Amino acid sequence: MNGAGSFLPSADPIRFELIKNALATIGDEMALTIVRTSRSSVLKDNMDFSTALCDAEGRMIAQGLTIPLHLGSVPDAMVAFLARYPRESIRPGDVLILNDPFEGGMHLPDVFIVKPIFAGDVLAGDSREDDARTGDARGNAALVAFAVTIGHQVDVGGRVPGSNASDSTEIFAEGLRIPPLKLYDAGVVNETLLRIIEKNVRLPEVVMGDLHSQLAACAIAEREVHKLVERYGLPTLRQTFDELLDYSERVTRAEIASWPDGVYSFTDHIDDDGIEDRPIPLVATITVDGDGVTVDYTGSSRQVKGAINATPSFAKSLAYAAIRSIVDVEVPNNAGYFRPIRVVTPPGTIVNPGLPAAFAARGLTGFRLMDTLLGALARIKPERVPAACEGGNTGISIGGWDRVYGPFIFVEFICGAGGARPGLDGVDAHANPAACMCNVPCEVVEVESPVVIERYGLVPNTGGAGEYRGGLALARDYRFVGEEAILQVRSDRRAFLPYGLDGGKPGTPSSNTLESDGEVRALPSKFTMAIKRGDVLRHVMPGAGGLGDPLNRDPARVLDDVLDEKLDAEYARREYGVVLDRTERAVDTDATAALRAQMRERRRRDAPES
Repeated sequence: MNGAGSFLPSADPIRFELIKNALATIGDEMALTIVRTSRSSVLKDNMDFSTALCDAEGRMIAQGLTIPLHLGSVPDAMVAFLARYPRESIRPGDVLILNDPFEGGMHLPDVFIVKPIFAGDVLAGDSREDDARTGDARGNAALVAFAVTIGHQVDVGGRVPGSNASDSTEIFAEGLRIPPLKLYDAGVVNETLLRIIEKNVRLPEVVMGDLHSQLAACAIAEREVHKLVERYGLPTLRQTFDELLDYSERVTRAEIASWPDGVYSFTDHIDDDGIEDRPIPLVATITVDGDGVTVDYTGSSRQVKGAINATPSFAKSLAYAAIRSIVDVEVPNNAGYFRPIRVVTPPGTIVNPGLPAAFAARGLTGFRLMDTLLGALARIKPERVPAACEGGNTGISIGGWDRVYGPFIFVEFICGAGGARPGLDGVDAHANPAACMCNVPCEVVEVESPVVIERYGLVPNTGGAGEYRGGLALARDYRFVGEEAILQVRSDRRAFLPYGLDGGKPGTPSSNTLESDGEVRALPSKFTMAIKRGDVLRHVMPGAGGLGDPLNRDPARVLDDVLDEKLDAEYARREYGVVLDRTERAVDTDATAALRAQMRERRRRDAPES
């Protein structure tokens, strides 16, 4: 563990490891439960959900292997829940719910469902006594933990099917807002709230099925936490929770203390917000001071009209995820890891907007914050940071009514290309590092909606050139075969391409076109429009950035890419200075050496004088 073992508690390190790993396993089992029981392809195939455990004070003690950009928002959500329902007012059988970005949520489709976990008859011996620290005494029931789930619902109402449009201009158009409420009160379901949800979503059976999937995951967590209480007793568990948080903090601080003190800034841009045609700057300044880090988003754009605003909790989540990705040691993912990291989100900006800001497509800003943060972190630990990925997945939804399918909503978030990594090429068709997600299989799309996938594959010559090549762009064509529908697309990276690092070249831009009645026309990166039977959306994602000088790439690897049809011979010559023989199956070594020498000399002549 690279020395991390020296930070383990001295009392009983074996028991500590057993409980630590058991908690992480519970988070993963919750995630598997959602995959197995959910109704929508957004959850079961795209895997746009997250799971976590918090202790009785609302501090996150474990998380499932799910989406990093969700999980750092759990602390703020728990603060919102506990502000509305203090611990002493929570009872066995309660279940809490929220989605409001202005009160603990992120955007309306992401619904938090949280189940308090109590131990009653399972309490062992001395743990039956009242707990003065948390005021949890309820007879034999004591609050032990909270099971937390976040699920992206396929629809929560609003002006556009899927509730994910980037061109909404206020939250009131985006769907049903749920403040922190009790979905169950002491085991009694809140029928009024359920009926309100059912009447405000386009696919109530699917949405209610997914909400019950989240409830099932919480029940699994409850069962497994009870087993831990039975085995170790509540006092021991609570002590271990504290030790686990402290351990993560110590390991993280020791890691940060090894970094060079200093101030490291990076600026990236979103092309536009879908409403105003202006670049949207995102600025991250990372200050390393001893064993602590401050991430400051000052300088980022003011809040925007389009629906790409992000909550402070979301901006924090990206900061936690980005820094976690460059830490060399194994650190448990919990609130102790967050303690050395301070995040500044200036009010009135795109990362801390006020009413009536719209948030539906805020995922784009989150992914771009990840790129911005990694750009700054590359100056701290260049050996750990990749070039820019595709800039975030593309969100596509098609919703309407069809004679065969009835009311339908197809929603997916297409994962694209990984940036080149130190010593390795970028991964093709790979999820962004901020989201452990999967592309929906073509067969599932075609079975569940009136959409046919006509093309799905990699696009040659799109990975940023470098000693290590960026991942290739992904293309996907959707033919609509229903009656009529509303199409919504959230994409980006046209004007501001995925950046390369250390001499690597940027990736390639995204594109959208629509073929309708035999004509093909270009579409913007963000839009909502009506489509009809036979229309085809062609979407090409950005290619990822390269790393290192392309003229240092091994010619044999360039040849491999040509043989794999990832690039062609002309691109190999132009970008890498690699000349192939007439068969294009072997490298012309002498011609390659001569061409690379010419390219280096031309580069030297064209370089500005210092």
